[in-house]
Amino acid sequence: MSAVLRDERLLLPMTLKQLDAVLAIELLVYPFPWTRGNFIDSLAASYPSQVLYGPQGELLGYFIAMEGVDELHLLNITVAPGVQGRGHARFMLDELCALARAKQARQIWLEVRESNLRARAVYERYGFSHIGLRRGYYPAARNTHASGREDAVVMSLTLTGAPHGLE
Repeated sequence: MSAVLRDERLLLPMTLKQLDAVLAIELLVYPFPWTRGNFIDSLAASYPSQVLYGPQGELLGYFIAMEGVDELHLLNITVAPGVQGRGHARFMLDELCALARAKQARQIWLEVRESNLRARAVYERYGFSHIGLRRGYYPAARNTHASGREDAVVMSLTLTGAPHGLE
C-alpha cells in the first residue's frame, strides 16, 4: 500500500467577510498591526489579496500585494501563530510568484523589519535578495529603538518564466 500526500490548502480571494478572522490573526502576530481601514483600503483598490484555508476550513494566513509597472510589491504576508513553520508562507509565496508572472511582472519587492530575522530567513531561502534599507520605516517601541522607529530591509526577487525553484 502506498501513501499519497494531498495538499488540501485552499487560496481564495480576500473579501470583506473575512476581515474579522484576518484581523484576529494580524493582532496576534504583530506589535503594530494593520488596521481594519488598511485592509479595507487595499481591497477597495483591488490589490491582489488572498486568504489561505486549511483542510478543516481554518484560516491559516493571507497576503496582500500591490501592482506596479513590471513589478508586484508584497505589502503583507502573515501566517497564523499556531501553524507557522509548516510551509504556509512558502505556499503563499509560490502563489504570489504565479500571480506576478501572470501579470507580466519581472520583480517582487518587499520590506521586512530589520529585527524580524525569521521572516528575513524565509525570504532569503526563497531567493529574495537584500537590496537596501529604509531608515525609520516601521513604528517601534521606544524601549527598543530610541527614535520609536525601526529600519526596514528592502528585498527583491527577480522572476523568470518558470515557477520558482524550476529555473
